[in-house]
Amino acid sequence: MANTGTILLERYELGRLLGQGTFAKVYYGRSIRTGQSVAIKVIDKEKVLRVGLVNQVKREISVMRLVRHPNIVHLYEVMATKSKIYFVMEYVKGGELFNKVARGRLKEDVARKYFQQLINAVDFCHSRGVYHRDLKPENLLLDEDENLKISDFGLSALAESKRQDGLLHTTCGTPAYVAPEVINRKGYDGAKADIWSCGVILYVLLAGYLPFHDSNLMEMYRKIGKSEFKCPSWFPPEVRRLLVRMLDPNPHTRISIAKIKESSWSKRGIASKSVKADTERKDLASACTESAAGSSENKQNVATLSNLNAFDIISLSAGFDLSRLFEDSPLKKEARFTSCKPASVIISKLEDVAKRLNLKVSKRDAGLLRFEGSKEGRKGILSIDTEIFEVTPAFYLVEVKKSNGDTLEYQKILNEGLRPGLQDIVWAWQLEPPPQQSEQQLDEQSNSQLQQQQHSDNLQQLSEQEQQQLLCPPQLLQQEQLP
Repeated sequence: MANTGTILLERYELGRLLGQGTFAKVYYGRSIRTGQSVAIKVIDKEKVLRVGLVNQVKREISVMRLVRHPNIVHLYEVMATKSKIYFVMEYVKGGELFNKVARGRLKEDVARKYFQQLINAVDFCHSRGVYHRDLKPENLLLDEDENLKISDFGLSALAESKRQDGLLHTTCGTPAYVAPEVINRKGYDGAKADIWSCGVILYVLLAGYLPFHDSNLMEMYRKIGKSEFKCPSWFPPEVRRLLVRMLDPNPHTRISIAKIKESSWSKRGIASKSVKADTERKDLASACTESAAGSSENKQNVATLSNLNAFDIISLSAGFDLSRLFEDSPLKKEARFTSCKPASVIISKLEDVAKRLNLKVSKRDAGLLRFEGSKEGRKGILSIDTEIFEVTPAFYLVEVKKSNGDTLEYQKILNEGLRPGLQDIVWAWQLEPPPQQSEQQLDEQSNSQLQQQQHSDNLQQLSEQEQQQLLCPPQLLQQEQLP
């Protein structure tokens, strides 16, 4: 199986062995369809069943699908045969951060960059109710651009794993990086335990060695319990203060991630990046505005709307969406609604609602609008694309899709802002049945359709079956594009 050139399920070519553990091996792989490099984790089903780790494997899959972030290794898909389970993941070319630290301590600016990326990713995990519980340099990978990626969620826990006392109770992790409350086995807050591990990692990055180390394991646990460590002379005062708060043996008084982000040492260098990103966004918005200039905006957009044919309509039908076979997350990154209002009215309404929500609006061709948030979120600036499709001259489909940023932030804007604000132009959202119409409304609609038929013999009307395909509640979520 490890031989070069082995084809896996007619989708991937398996290459060299990258690493291995007790129950799994990781190989370099390549997508046959796209040529993209991937890492393929091969888990032996028999071994997993024999030691009772089935639930752990299932949890790892669920967790990795929840935590999609630039600084977390991406899980593309999961496949299985009778004897093996395959995790197809992002290939992170640079290897482990541990190998870099093993050659000596890092420069302060380099350590700060990795620490900022680590804290951002851990904060994102916690916002999704995920606690890693085994953070250490061996589980932090570096890509070809020297960006950090958290890997190995095998020991992670979900918020639902907490007992009635609101705490986690499974003792796990690597001794040198584990928090004292985990060692004491009296229950612990997963977020606070992860913060302790991040503190140990920060120390290791700047010192080149561990803060708590002893050949006698019990003596090392004693040092951890009392937080007995010394900072080297080259540690800046700001780092010393931050470490004292992160490595506080009392989890109740230990610093939070929000406070870590506000610390002067952690924030250094972020302001200049934000200014640069803001400049780039302004340049992009300016370019979009210039490309749309030169003619009446709404008329131009309406004139170039994309049309949906019968095959497009069928493809949107819930019965043809197979993605729930692959995705468990209820958080969708797109929504659709239909409208009987003129396209110009739809565009104007979208712009009006976006501005009321303090979203920047930029127009593009073919009925495409882009909304952008004004503040940086957990995964960058929120960006939403809306596209209008003409089904018939009197019936339109509008797609609202997240193109950048955090999915939870997108869902909040969609449900609390866009949906209420657009209700007077929406006939039905895809997740909801169409509204009941009064007899008077039906008569008016019938008269309108007769007038349209008299105006053009070639006018195409949606059949009732096609409308139902567009609007019936989807039974499955959309599958992510795989490599």
